[in-house]
Amino acid sequence: MKGSTPLLLAAIEILFFILWGKMGDNFICSVCGVQHDGLITNRGYKLPDDVWSIPDHERSEKARFDSDLCQFGERYFIRCVLFVPFADRSGEFGWGVWVEVEWATFERYLELYEVDGSSEPAHRGRVANVIPGYPPTSGADIEIGFQGASERPTIHFTAEDHSPLAEEQRRGMSDARYHEILSLIEAANQ
Repeated sequence: MKGSTPLLLAAIEILFFILWGKMGDNFICSVCGVQHDGLITNRGYKLPDDVWSIPDHERSEKARFDSDLCQFGERYFIRCVLFVPFADRSGEFGWGVWVEVEWATFERYLELYEVDGSSEPAHRGRVANVIPGYPPTSGADIEIGFQGASERPTIHFTAEDHSPLAEEQRRGMSDARYHEILSLIEAANQ
């Protein structure tokens, strides 16, 4: 087994080379359409999955939404950011996901929308998007932390959640895992 370690490390280096070469050192932003330097460090969803699945021509009739808020019947959603720190480097990867909340939380967020809500106690919600590369995340219980007026709320998994994404949020994402996520994002964009 000890003799196979250099071979394994070489295979990992080759894999990184293939991934880096394949993805390049820039990307086209799915939000603004502009090419940016570096590798992607965030991925956002335009709407909660249940709203996105409504046919285009019916969506605006059945749901009210903008880039931060969504109402679908008696269901309420807030766009948040789920940060996952990098384990092998500084920085983090941000998932711009929608969170389904109770009316009281939605109403409180509206009250604090243009002011600093960072001193507000955490609120509860459920992830409303499936995040690639993880077991199903939709419906996972989370805690929402409101932020300043110019920042989206952040979310953290509850202590009881031991799913791979929750553990990765606590411990960090390795470089190998980061590149795996980038490959999944690239495949979804094609």
